Amino acid sequence: MASNLSLFSPGSGLARPAHRRMQRELDRLDKNGQLEIARINQAADIQAERVAAVGYVGKVALREVAMLSQTEQQLASLVPMATGRLQGIADLAALALADVVAETTRRVK
Repeated sequence: MASNLSLFSPGSGLARPAHRRMQRELDRLDKNGQLEIARINQAADIQAERVAAVGYVGKVALREVAMLSQTEQQLASLVPMATGRLQGIADLAALALADVVAETTRRVK
């Protein structure tokens, strides 16, 4: 399919007012395009920061849950009769951490 578009050049036979109108229109299109690109880039940057924030909070929560589990296991081996209570406390703490991660995802939307 052949294109009917041709490159615009100042000496293409257009009258001066038509040339100026065309140049203004081309300038306007260029500025609009640059503005749209800036908006897209800004939106992408915001989304990337949201992802980074959720990822950061998630990683911190994962490390804390791992430490919590390790502490629970160590204490349970020292005091076997406390295993049930230790599990309950560790579960509540892990749920609270998961709640913080969920809240973070809601806040950054």
